Amino acid sequence: MYIKTLTIQGFKSYRDQTQIEPFSPRHNVVVGRNGSGKSNFFAAIRFVLSDAYTSMSREERQALLHEGVSATTTLSAFVEIVFDNSDNRFPTGREELILRRTIGLKKDEYSLDKKSASKADVMNLLESAGFSKSNPYYIVPQGRVRDPYHLPSSF
Repeated sequence: MYIKTLTIQGFKSYRDQTQIEPFSPRHNVVVGRNGSGKSNFFAAIRFVLSDAYTSMSREERQALLHEGVSATTTLSAFVEIVFDNSDNRFPTGREELILRRTIGLKKDEYSLDKKSASKADVMNLLESAGFSKSNPYYIVPQGRVRDPYHLPSSF
């Protein structure tokens, strides 16, 4: 299992629909100038795959929506991840899995393979593939790189 495609629209610094591909099944490196969107790229992935953005107030939701200098206001945002599932790590029987989360000032919706899904269904599917919401060190945020190193060896 690996990310094949990441599509972001209206999320933080990504106003226009941006599709990022291809990803390697092995290792990927994200580089760029300061302010080019690297942190928001990873925030978008965390937005879909973790519990990091739950129970948000209206103001917190607004902060996730793109706020550019254009005259139009962004009312909703989405992040979509297409996984290669040829190893059937997600027990769906399909070669790909499309996971999408859409957020607005009053909505927070998930979809699996372009069908509406509950957050619980999405989190259960992610856990079945090895993602842990209690120990989300598959994504290490900026400034927390040393945290996994300091975990007790019994962890």
